[in-house]
Amino acid sequence: EGMLVNDRSVSVLENYDFEVIRTQKSRNAILCETNKGWYILKEYKGPVFRLEMMAKVLEGVRQNGFTRAEQLLYTKEGALFCCDQEQNRCIVKSWPQGRECSLKDGQECRDAMRTLAVLHSALHFPQLQQEYGLHAVSLAEEYEKRNRELRKVRRFLREKGQKTTFEINLQQTFDLFLEEAERVTEDVRSYGSLLDARECEESGSFCHGDYQHHNLLCQNTTSVINFEKCALDSQMRDLYLFLRKLLEKTNWSVPLARGLLDVYGRISPLSAVDYLQLYYRFAYPEKFWKIANRYYNTHNFYYNSRKVWIPGRHMEKLERLLIQQGVKKAFLEQTFSL
Repeated sequence: EGMLVNDRSVSVLENYDFEVIRTQKSRNAILCETNKGWYILKEYKGPVFRLEMMAKVLEGVRQNGFTRAEQLLYTKEGALFCCDQEQNRCIVKSWPQGRECSLKDGQECRDAMRTLAVLHSALHFPQLQQEYGLHAVSLAEEYEKRNRELRKVRRFLREKGQKTTFEINLQQTFDLFLEEAERVTEDVRSYGSLLDARECEESGSFCHGDYQHHNLLCQNTTSVINFEKCALDSQMRDLYLFLRKLLEKTNWSVPLARGLLDVYGRISPLSAVDYLQLYYRFAYPEKFWKIANRYYNTHNFYYNSRKVWIPGRHMEKLERLLIQQGVKKAFLEQTFSL
């Protein structure tokens, strides 16, 4: 937690042009009520150029008419960050009032989709693409990287001696999911330039990168926070992420997905290529890749730190994934009817 547990970090706030009324701890951050409204103080661990790019994206979005995104604050000296006593980089952002978007509330989910469509139309910055020489990663490249990781985990499992129940179950289902992952990747590759990343590079279209309920604050309107992962990429990445989180919780409801795609499409019409992008994002077994990857990384971490790893939650996730397989297949066929 570095500086964030340490209240001395509040002295960092003296670098900014506001008066602090009170502060309170939030998840890995400090919320500050000031004479100019609410702000949040966070540690920033990424590279400086990404912070610069994020500031330009946020300013650009506002200039393009989207006023419900957080804004990065400059220090009195005009810098985007300052360092605390431990030399951690800290940033201060505006903090829109509101509570996290509820996936159980249909109205809030529809608002989230409308907000995303409006945000996406404001997220076009060809000049940033040129200035930073940005290249978007194509879907095929992304999936090939994941498939390599999956093969590594499968090899590790095969060579492992004594296995837990979870590891046995994981190994038994591995080939099924890996074959599916490779089949989807092959299909994506066969579409070639239709699904590669050139289109976003030409139009300079950015995505939020982590558009999910945790990063949406609702109070009369929906505000969007945490743009740290914004990137030059297909905007379907955002649409897919929000929908996947919701659909996993609602057992892949086809009417729900269709309704929300319709809400988005009324503001920002979806092309045939957008639907293809969405289809293949949903078709790839991302949840399995996450479970396998997390197992591998956590196992090695705990093995090296001599702690005991309890795989209970991973087991639950794997079981739920297997139960939902058939429902998800039906969802894909009915929603996209390719």
